[in-house]
Amino acid sequence: MKDILTAPFVEEMKKTTANMYRLGWDERNGGNISYMLDENEVKEYLDIDNVIRTIPTGFDATDLIGKIFIVTGTGKYFKNVESDPETNLGIIRIAKDGTTAELLWGYNDNSKFTSELPAHLMSHMARLKVDPENRVIMHTHPTHTLAMNYVHELDEKKFTHTLWEMCTECIVVFPDGVGVLPWMLCGTNEIGEATAKKMEEFRLVVWGMHGIYGAGKTMDETFGLIETVEKAAQIYMLTAHLPRINTIKDEEMIELAEFFGVNYRKDFLNI
Repeated sequence: MKDILTAPFVEEMKKTTANMYRLGWDERNGGNISYMLDENEVKEYLDIDNVIRTIPTGFDATDLIGKIFIVTGTGKYFKNVESDPETNLGIIRIAKDGTTAELLWGYNDNSKFTSELPAHLMSHMARLKVDPENRVIMHTHPTHTLAMNYVHELDEKKFTHTLWEMCTECIVVFPDGVGVLPWMLCGTNEIGEATAKKMEEFRLVVWGMHGIYGAGKTMDETFGLIETVEKAAQIYMLTAHLPRINTIKDEEMIELAEFFGVNYRKDFLNI
């Protein structure tokens, strides 16, 4: 059996969490990632019949029974994942009762998955109905996106439109726009349910005055979605207080979307 520490999915988690910490998105124990794995790939590195212990999830994820995920741990710092993945990450499988996680590897300090796991599982369920290839849910606190929450209306159409104006690539990268939630108590099933509802139509959901959730087929895709929003938010925060001389017009956004063949939210334009 191969060394689990050399598994591509462990390497991806190490590199992604290191990048997110380096960019200043995930201070202290902020941020969390869940990545749905292929069972056959996991079998190359683990005996999946060997359950270390079981952990209640606090949520009925019946639709995900048997699915395997690698998940960041509760209270864990992203800056430590690369040097100590066995403590800061865990591989879990949703048990037959739908409400229990079977630990297959990791959390070797007797800890468990992120407190946001129910929100992650709800979002996985919602996105899989839209895109059966969705595998990643990522939550983070990108600085400029968060700052933008305090000076911009938290209206999905207006928030998305402003981001689309900031970078030529934005309407191409996230043509489906950005969902927005008001401030809600984190770590609860209520915010998880609200996020999952938004995930039915958006791959990106802003948590007001908190951070952002992203979903995608791969780690790179999901990271890239959030990275593009953050770049646009940074440009907005650098220019919002200055006179606006130029902008990307709605007609130009349409031209971009049609040239690159993306299905964009026409109702988010002002024409």
